[in-house]
Amino acid sequence: MGHDHVGYDHPESRVIVVGAGAAGLFGAIACAEACPEVQIDILEAGREPLAKVRISGGGRCNVTHACFDPALLVAAYPRGGRALRGPFSRFQPRDTVAWFQQRGVALKTEADGRMFPTTDDSATIVDCLLGEARRLGIRLYLGQPVRQVSRTDQGFTLTTKAGASWRCDRLLLTTGSSPAGYALAQSLGHQILAPVPSLFTFNLRDPALHALAGVSVNSVALKLILAEEKPLKQTGPLLITHWGLSGPAVLKLSAYGAIGLRRQRYRANLVINWLPDLTQAQVRQTLLSLKQDQGKRQVAAFSPFPELPRRLWQYLAQERALLGTTLNWADLSKGQVQALVTELTQGEYAIAGKGVFKEEFVTCGGIPLPEVDLKTLESRRCPGLYFAGEILNIDGITGGFNFQSAWTTSWLAGQAIARYRKAEAKKAEG
Repeated sequence: MGHDHVGYDHPESRVIVVGAGAAGLFGAIACAEACPEVQIDILEAGREPLAKVRISGGGRCNVTHACFDPALLVAAYPRGGRALRGPFSRFQPRDTVAWFQQRGVALKTEADGRMFPTTDDSATIVDCLLGEARRLGIRLYLGQPVRQVSRTDQGFTLTTKAGASWRCDRLLLTTGSSPAGYALAQSLGHQILAPVPSLFTFNLRDPALHALAGVSVNSVALKLILAEEKPLKQTGPLLITHWGLSGPAVLKLSAYGAIGLRRQRYRANLVINWLPDLTQAQVRQTLLSLKQDQGKRQVAAFSPFPELPRRLWQYLAQERALLGTTLNWADLSKGQVQALVTELTQGEYAIAGKGVFKEEFVTCGGIPLPEVDLKTLESRRCPGLYFAGEILNIDGITGGFNFQSAWTTSWLAGQAIARYRKAEAKKAEG
């Protein structure tokens, strides 16, 4: 494992995987287990395998999500959900949990459904995958960027940057959103949908909001207004940052709005309901009761809604509803009550750009799904070529869903390649 430089031919290698991320390792292992006699080589451009696995989930690795019903699971994929219904009926989160369990890695479920190794350490997952690859005789070559691939009568010839030549009859591309991987797929007849960032935070030009960095709210309802599209809605926790807004509700909305927001250069209006569990009438009634019962108290000094942190309440009352710092409840006019109701239940914020969600950088785009047979993950354009993971136009919201689509697509690809190799071996015997 982990040879750095290879300057010779590998004519005996029957299966080559390009890319040593989650999908590359998992696909190679699935193939080797189903067909032990096949030689599998993984070529990785970087110096470290499973680099994204190591840093995911803040170094804990969010392996999958505890959603075991394929019909519900597909709703977590802004792109590719419908197409994944079949694949998830063959390999889904329950299978992922069992797969790791059988290899001595126990997973635990957190309150929000995310699943992590019980060790809270991504190295547990990395070591498991590398250990399985080693046990199965899979050869891993690091620092081997593939520059070119050509179709031959026997399969494929690959040329690395160093000039080494590799041959195989089955090729699995698991290169993520790498431009080099897209170029290889294009050279074999595939279209590429331009990659677009899919999980990101919202930048807002509002210094008074930025001053609340670190304040979070357990549940808000967001509505994203995009031109030429129905508004997109999302509810969930929200976090205020020193550049704008983050948290699960924002990240989910960014995934569903990825293409529309890109088209609008990340300028759009966001409507926030800070009190989604209350109707506007209930909010208004609460404010009017305070006006009557707590008339001498200052509006900004006291939040009547326990779900809103005090500093956030002050910002909404003073900065957004323009009520100042000294106004008493008794002195609130009808118009000011309405202004406060509006800010609490449908305040408008201008998105002025996107931030980076560093923990889980995801893109949509890549290989269009109609160009792939989703039973086997084999190319419909180039027989013998397979795809898995993020190179496909599939992306999930945050929470372990992107890893799950990588495990599912690579497992199915590995199984399909193994079935082909077994059939070929039988033919040769016959």
